[in-house]
Amino acid sequence: MARTRISISLEQEQAERIRRHADRAGMDVSAYLVHAATRQMAETEAIEEQFAGVDAVIAAAEAEAARAGELPEEPLADLTEEERQEVERALDLVYGADRPAARPGEAA
Repeated sequence: MARTRISISLEQEQAERIRRHADRAGMDVSAYLVHAATRQMAETEAIEEQFAGVDAVIAAAEAEAARAGELPEEPLADLTEEERQEVERALDLVYGADRPAARPGEAA
C-alpha cells in the first residue's frame, strides 16, 4: 500500500513528549501518531453510533420547534390553574424547586 506523508507543526515540548511516549511504547513517532489517531477515530465513531438515535430525536425536535414559530407573549395565559401548577411542578423537577420565579407579571 502506498504511503502518504503528512506534515504537522507542534511545540518543541509536545514533540519531545510524543517521542518519549513513542519510545516507551516501542514505536517510532509515525507509528505512534497513526495508532493514537486511529484509536481516537474509532472512539469518536463508536460514540457517534451510540448516540445516533438521540441525535436524531434532538434534530427532529429542533426542526419541529423551528416550524412551530415563536411562543406567544404569555405562554401560560391559556392554561387553567391546574395546568399552570402542573407546568410549575415539571419545571421544579427539571430546574429545582428553588429556581427563581419567572411567571407572567413577576420579576425573574
